[in-house]
Amino acid sequence: MRLLTGALPQEPGDDPALELALAHAMVRDGNDAVRVYRPSRPMLVFGRRDTRLPGFAAAVDAGRVRGFAPAVRATGGRAVAYTEQAVVLDLVHHEPDAVARQEARFLRIGGQLVDLLRQLGVDARLGDVPGEYCPGAHSVNARGTAKLVGTAQRVVRDAWLFSALVQVDDAERVAECLDPVYRALEQPFDPRSVGAVADEAPGLTAVAVEQAVLGSFAAGLAPEPVPEAVATLARTLLEHHLP
Repeated sequence: MRLLTGALPQEPGDDPALELALAHAMVRDGNDAVRVYRPSRPMLVFGRRDTRLPGFAAAVDAGRVRGFAPAVRATGGRAVAYTEQAVVLDLVHHEPDAVARQEARFLRIGGQLVDLLRQLGVDARLGDVPGEYCPGAHSVNARGTAKLVGTAQRVVRDAWLFSALVQVDDAERVAECLDPVYRALEQPFDPRSVGAVADEAPGLTAVAVEQAVLGSFAAGLAPEPVPEAVATLARTLLEHHLP
């Protein structure tokens, strides 16, 4: 298992294309990997289904005028927005017949995230919230009313990529971005469903949450930079996927 940290060489460290590049490169080289990072800029990341909707261009514009850079991610789901006050976790693992175990991974890794947040003083639970952005049965919420963590998966041959986004702060700013985005996409969304860890446990910072995630998912691993081969593949993917 390799722990990858930091930004792409000469690029921001929050390009969603890196997720898919990471999966393919680690599989090719026979490695498992975990990557934990804090975004370097506000991002508005769409699922592939969003790109096929009539209102996609308007949704991209709605995010851009609010300072959120657009991108399209490798994993599934709907539009997600986040700022520098978030923590992203990517896991890549070799596993034959990875498709068959998707549900078990959602429950296992989601449960690990719930335990982590509870240790930080948050009343965290596994399950969706009515009106949430990027809805899914395996979101991590607070008190059953506010979404804190979104999770998604992508399966490649004999391996899987699992990604989780922890909203640490800036819930109001995220909601203000997503509201016009979801209206443009004509998808249901309730801005009140957007939560943040710092709202549930005042005083917690993105740095503290990042360290907690590292302790839970990468204990004992020595960090290393993103390999240049992965960065090169990510740039190629990014050229084809940016809106």
